[in-house]
Amino acid sequence: MAGHVPMQHQGTTVTHTKTTTEPFWIRSLLIVAALGFLSLFLVLPLVAIFVKAFEKGVEVYLASISSPDALAAIKLTLLVVLITVPLNAIFGVAAAWGITKFDFKGKNILITIIDLPFAVSPVIAGLVFVLLFSAHGLFGPWLFEHDIKIIFAVPGIVLATLFVTLPFVARELIPLMQAQGSAEEEASLTLGASGWKTFWFVTLPNIKWGLLYGVILCNARAIGEFGAVSVVSGHIRGMTNTMPLHIEILYNEYQFSAAFAVASLMSILAIVTLIVKNSIEWKTKQPFDSRSH
Repeated sequence: MAGHVPMQHQGTTVTHTKTTTEPFWIRSLLIVAALGFLSLFLVLPLVAIFVKAFEKGVEVYLASISSPDALAAIKLTLLVVLITVPLNAIFGVAAAWGITKFDFKGKNILITIIDLPFAVSPVIAGLVFVLLFSAHGLFGPWLFEHDIKIIFAVPGIVLATLFVTLPFVARELIPLMQAQGSAEEEASLTLGASGWKTFWFVTLPNIKWGLLYGVILCNARAIGEFGAVSVVSGHIRGMTNTMPLHIEILYNEYQFSAAFAVASLMSILAIVTLIVKNSIEWKTKQPFDSRSH
């Protein structure tokens, strides 16, 4: 049970709340158990990736990440990210704005649709696009007549990645905008500001950290997506292989050093993403902490 300890500080009484009464050895045991678990299932595998990547020396490592197929996979992954992340950011802001600022029929249905990629397996999502856009799919004949290729091409990879990453920005912004309410926007509109100015100077500054946080999560998922992309890509070397698919091919061909070399690049991107994410979390907590004192 929590206890309250009053203390005198510059003429005022400050109450400190003890968060726990467990013995020191229990707290230490829990911390050691948590650190041990993280070390075993997170840090150790991460270290093993880099050890395996450099197992045959730096020259082999550099050759593996600079081979034509590896460079093509890296470029395609970055291209997909550059397309999908901004589109999802725009959609996320628009969806969150509509859901939190307006009342309309079908709002719950829209929220359910946004959450759908969380519930559907990425492999099933890829199969849906195959059924729609393959040569024998629903739109296949029309696409063939107009010489438009989606499946086993970059557009299919972009669509599959868009689907699996669609909820991340919207789901970060919806609860944030609901908590903030619409009083500031209404005041801005009452003072004569246009809808665009209200969004740019009132809404966006209030949601900027949540938006950036959602974009980072979306970016991380887009880089590492495997299931849906694997179904629609066709695994064409140098053309439709993203980094995860390229790693799978190298591993299946017993090119372990090359596979782990490319995997180390993805690990570095993940680490950078984690650092930026934690930095944003720290920045978002600062205003709250400063107001609480």
